[in-house]
Amino acid sequence: MSETEAKKNFTLTDVLLLLMATIWAINFSVVKFGTRSIEPLAFTGLRVGLAAALLIVIALFRSPKWPKWRDTLILLGLGALGNGLYQLFFIEGVSRTRAGNAALIVAAAPAFIAIASRMRGIERASVKIVTGLTLSFVGVGFVVLGSAKSAHGETTLLGSLLVFCGVLCWTAYTVLLQPFTKRMDHIVLSAVAMTGGLIPLIFTTPFSIIRSNWSAVPASAWMALIYSSLVSMVIGYLFWYHGLRTRGPTRTAAYSNLQPMIALAVAWIFLAEIPTPWQIVGVVTIMAGVLLTRL
Repeated sequence: MSETEAKKNFTLTDVLLLLMATIWAINFSVVKFGTRSIEPLAFTGLRVGLAAALLIVIALFRSPKWPKWRDTLILLGLGALGNGLYQLFFIEGVSRTRAGNAALIVAAAPAFIAIASRMRGIERASVKIVTGLTLSFVGVGFVVLGSAKSAHGETTLLGSLLVFCGVLCWTAYTVLLQPFTKRMDHIVLSAVAMTGGLIPLIFTTPFSIIRSNWSAVPASAWMALIYSSLVSMVIGYLFWYHGLRTRGPTRTAAYSNLQPMIALAVAWIFLAEIPTPWQIVGVVTIMAGVLLTRL
């Protein structure tokens, strides 16, 4: 099967990307729950550190071939952006807004990734895809607009804006990383990039980790940390890198738009976050964009 045919047909890659979307959708509520017992910065530092350690161990056993020093330095820099700064914005944002809001805002990433990919000449976007991405972006606008009013003491607007800043970091990371996915083992790539994510965290998270009362952290919060780290940032990311290599950044990112419905449902069930009218309008608009983008 040619690469073009693979992009059109439903294959194992699509299954993996659907699993990725599900894992990441659940992660919004997991992070929201975990940061109720663990300070957001401490949660971020441990989360990325555990993921980086596991990926390095897997890469060492799986592939003895590591990138050249120039590529390694570039990947570390990209990792600082996509796995460091992004995670800081993401965790701090989710802790200050509804999990459903965060999921809907992250769904704007495909629109920015498509625009950036086209500007760099990586991909060409058809009228149908541009229309779908525009709908997704408008849907996120509805969510941000609805975040202007705080809910249950949460500063939702600030949290939503922080998550949006994270989306911009993730966009740049995804587009700049795509050429490396074509010529490098995705596990090695993931290990190096995740290690790069520790660079900004070294300067921002140690004090929070040291001052935290870890003996008072309940087992459920530790489970949230493990899921958010080893499941979301290892398994989910490996599926993501595979998608970048076989589907390209725009179509891979389109699966992120499947997260809102799942994330809203999980937040409703486990966090008692009843969907707001703005969120419902956003979901309908975003999902219409998904259909145009992928189908």
